[in-house]
Amino acid sequence: MTEPSKVIHVRNVGHEISENDLLQLFQPFGVITKLVMLRAKNQALIQMQDTPAAVSALQFYGNVQPAIRGRNVYVQFSSHQELTTMYQNAQGRGDEPNRILLVTIHHMLYPITVEVLHQVFFPHGFVEKIVTFQKSAGFQALIQYQSRQSAVAARTALQGRNIYDGCCQLDIQFSNLDELQVNYNNERSRDFTNPNLPSEQKGRSPQPGYGDAGGVYGLQVGFPQMANAAAIAAAFGGGLPPGISGTNDRCTVLVSNLNPDKIDEDKLFNLFSIYGNIVRIKLLRNKPDHALVQMGDGFQSELAVHFLKGAILFGKRLEVNFSKHPNITQGADTHEYMNSNLNRFNRNAAKNYRYCCSPTKMIHLSSLPQEVTEEEIVNHLEEIGTIVNTKLFEMNGKKQALVLFETEEQATEALVCKHATSLGGSIIRISFSQLQGI
Repeated sequence: MTEPSKVIHVRNVGHEISENDLLQLFQPFGVITKLVMLRAKNQALIQMQDTPAAVSALQFYGNVQPAIRGRNVYVQFSSHQELTTMYQNAQGRGDEPNRILLVTIHHMLYPITVEVLHQVFFPHGFVEKIVTFQKSAGFQALIQYQSRQSAVAARTALQGRNIYDGCCQLDIQFSNLDELQVNYNNERSRDFTNPNLPSEQKGRSPQPGYGDAGGVYGLQVGFPQMANAAAIAAAFGGGLPPGISGTNDRCTVLVSNLNPDKIDEDKLFNLFSIYGNIVRIKLLRNKPDHALVQMGDGFQSELAVHFLKGAILFGKRLEVNFSKHPNITQGADTHEYMNSNLNRFNRNAAKNYRYCCSPTKMIHLSSLPQEVTEEEIVNHLEEIGTIVNTKLFEMNGKKQALVLFETEEQATEALVCKHATSLGGSIIRISFSQLQGI
């Protein structure tokens, strides 16, 4: 057994496997500092920032067989303790202030999109443009503020911070660029000063000149989806929910067979936000029983399609499928939710992922007022349908409740109609419970 090292030796690296493929396979476990491709031997050497990161990667891939483009690759500790080839980033200039920031995301356990970055950076000033791309250093973004002062304030406040608990750490430099060129508004790039830009056309490469992802990655969101599956598997403790591949990159979902007399955008938000953050929703006026829902990333939309297909809402059995549209264009007939504080996955994302399930007869209520009674909860919900049982309890000093309805349809309607409503002066949160009984 080779002695543990921060250098990982990878075998069976075929000619079709790129540096980016390998980088994305190991980025969920820590910062990658060096990479050497040994093409003649179909091998590669990857150096992590420290030995514990390499140990974590090999422990994980000891239980989950790593595969890239359908080919199994084999990993072990290298006999080398240090590599000599270091990637140098040419787009950062360090500490000289500039209104454009170069952001590198380390330990990326969750997909990062333009919407996520905008939520993180816009509190510090007006963000004009964002471009995301893949470099040898990892997943990166260029963020252009309207003023240099805003960029300085953002870097001061956010440098070294995590986007999510314990992962997705921000490494922020000032860029040496003077102006970003954005050709398309989509999940990878956005010009907030020009909302009329088209979404990317099929077959086109992403923003040329910023990243080296080109070619096969041109139509992928965020980063190659093989790594996304591995990262989410790590978040789920070594596996994925049954039926979930983790390889989908389509963010927009088409919902059909809705009840047009009872549905609206906010009700759809309440239902789909169980499975991920919502960017925007559009009811199709020419097809009133159809709607488009744009989720935060492809993994979240896959959860929604998997768990909601066939669910019954307002007497109709829903059809939920991936849309051919990569995103929903902003307009007068779209409802925006990107900055909504009701999006559940901005905080405690891992916990919310674990709670994802198909609709059940039982709902879980939280954010309740401390003095609430079971009678008040029943009064708030009983117009929806027959309540079989309730249980009011306290967890970590906060009141919560379980409510069992007669049918799954009633429980779904209760969640859709009563989530984020006011009870006793508190805005309550509702989700499905996987418990079988009270």
